[in-house]
Amino acid sequence: MSFTSRLRALAADPDFRTGARDMASPSLGLAAWGLVTGVTMIKSGLALPLAMGMSLLVFAGSAQLTALPLIASGAPLWVLLATAFCVNLRFVIFSAQWRHYIGHLPRLHRLLHGYFAADLNFVYFVKRYPEPRPGPGQRRYFWGGVAVNWPTWQLASFTGILLADRIPAHWGIGFAGVLALLGLSYSLLTERVLWWVAVTAGAVSIATYSLPLKLNILCAIVAAGAVGWWLDARKGRA
Repeated sequence: MSFTSRLRALAADPDFRTGARDMASPSLGLAAWGLVTGVTMIKSGLALPLAMGMSLLVFAGSAQLTALPLIASGAPLWVLLATAFCVNLRFVIFSAQWRHYIGHLPRLHRLLHGYFAADLNFVYFVKRYPEPRPGPGQRRYFWGGVAVNWPTWQLASFTGILLADRIPAHWGIGFAGVLALLGLSYSLLTERVLWWVAVTAGAVSIATYSLPLKLNILCAIVAAGAVGWWLDARKGRA
């Protein structure tokens, strides 16, 4: 079977189509967030090739938006790396869950999944397959979501990069991106411990907002992680 025939067969697969359809619902908010990220990269002083390379290689909007002001302000490299690491620390948790589904695959396949597996892919995948074990149709569903998620992000990001000087700030696209992330975060708050973690993170980030170099983000992550660990340990002893 030729490569084109395989693509056609995949596009006609019901699991693939379901994954694409599920990912289509939040794609407008995702596009707004990607547009904001693309504009911000150029406004922060990145050259066009660097901005495009960052969009393709990093593929992590929250980490990009967190790192860009630090790069622009000349923050020390350790602050930049520590902040980006903490912001993306959630993917370590995600990967522990992904292991149950794709841990049996060859390394190259796992690496490809790791690159394309964004927040939305994880949320929708776990909702559809709550049992943490491999099952039929899972990979096709995953790639159906990727077929919508990745191109949407890159197209919006590249649009922001190329049209950064023509997109006025009063359009409020940044707020649309924030709303998209809030909707995603809300869907993850499925138990009381997670609500306390979210409230702690929000409160600490606001209380420490005046700290330089976006250190309020680090403070919020550390505080929320400590609260989550304490509540989880307390629940385990009960």
